[in-house]
Amino acid sequence: MKSLEERIYSHRFTNHEERRKMWATLTKHFFQKFFSPGDTVLDLGCGNCEFINTLVARRKIGVDSNPEVERFASKNVEIIISHSANLRVKKQSIDKVFISNVFEHLDRKAILETIIELHRVLKKGAKVLILQPNIRFCSKDYWRFFDHVTPIDDRALEEIFIAYGFTLDYRIVKFLPFTTKSVLPKSSFLIKIYLQYPLLWKFFGQQSFLIFKK
Repeated sequence: MKSLEERIYSHRFTNHEERRKMWATLTKHFFQKFFSPGDTVLDLGCGNCEFINTLVARRKIGVDSNPEVERFASKNVEIIISHSANLRVKKQSIDKVFISNVFEHLDRKAILETIIELHRVLKKGAKVLILQPNIRFCSKDYWRFFDHVTPIDDRALEEIFIAYGFTLDYRIVKFLPFTTKSVLPKSSFLIKIYLQYPLLWKFFGQQSFLIFKK
């Protein structure tokens, strides 16, 4: 029998090819510059692996609680089926962790446990990159998703990450629209245009992008 998570996501994320192309463009033309080819990268909450499949890195690890993700992963992506508070990788073995649209699905206790676990697995000087819906800019639609349990904004993330031994390295308060089904252009060409003009982010951005350094 399908879990609640599997039932929700099978309905929510229907156009896999469209999402794959969107993430390929976002990764190549924006996110890739924050990663080095020699990095060991962990994608927490990797979902259908659209990001980690596209990223160029020496070692790529996807972690998700849903066993279905294994069928989406490329051959060069290692999949770990586990919870965010138990990443099942060695201490100080990861250069970068990427987290997209995860914390809103966790309660506060799980968020704290996850941050502690991130600190454990990251090397000294390593970084956590977070793409996160910001409740300040999408409050009207934030709660229309059944599995959203905790309201998050960039200031709350900054506070809790600093409290647990990280420093804020980079922040874009308003970056991407709230969801992939929102006003973000669907064609690769238009997404590239959007990424090139930060003024557009101020009008349409409802997700924040933050980088924390250990």
